[in-house]
Amino acid sequence: MAHTQAAPASSFQDINGVVHWRDAEGRLVPETLVKPIDKARDQLVREIVGKAMGLSGLLRDFKADAFGDIAAFVDLSAEQYGVTFRGTREGGKGNLTLYSYDGRYKVQRKYADLLRFDERLQAAKALIDECLHDWCDGARDELRALVNDAFQVDKTGRINTGRVLSLRRLDIKDPRWMEAMRAIGDATVSVGTASYIMVYERLGEADEWRLISMDLAGV
Repeated sequence: MAHTQAAPASSFQDINGVVHWRDAEGRLVPETLVKPIDKARDQLVREIVGKAMGLSGLLRDFKADAFGDIAAFVDLSAEQYGVTFRGTREGGKGNLTLYSYDGRYKVQRKYADLLRFDERLQAAKALIDECLHDWCDGARDELRALVNDAFQVDKTGRINTGRVLSLRRLDIKDPRWMEAMRAIGDATVSVGTASYIMVYERLGEADEWRLISMDLAGV
């Protein structure tokens, strides 16, 4: 399905026969007071936004079609063995990779749990801080940096779950540390599932693949 998204219209309002433009603070400015360069900028931004909305719609359609086509193919393949899936992850919704006959291309369907931490993470951090306070020798500087980095928040105020969970791989026998790792496990909560379609092209004859990017930053 083709998307030809029109540019979003500017926020005009007619007041007693005079056209006003709404500015970023919500104020209505008479059109005669809006500079030509501001009008040109507004038009450019809205044209780009319109094109971006069209591309976003195309990507949504591509993703929906790809998931539907892959699920139908999995069902078709399973029918050869008298197997019928019930739409669960055991078949129709599991992670899988499909290869072209010549091995040049592959398509991956992936699902990943979205993890967040609840309030018990604060207890884990307190226990870890106790350990770090007592482990005052210089040999622990790298561990201190690792822990501090793990609990840093990003621009949205969220903690990187991967960094925190990586602490559980450290083989430390201090009872407080072990209790902190248990608290991290208990604090980890699944809040949903993210789904992805990844498309790759093989580079030469080696087992090296190039992602066919559908991200503006990667093209």
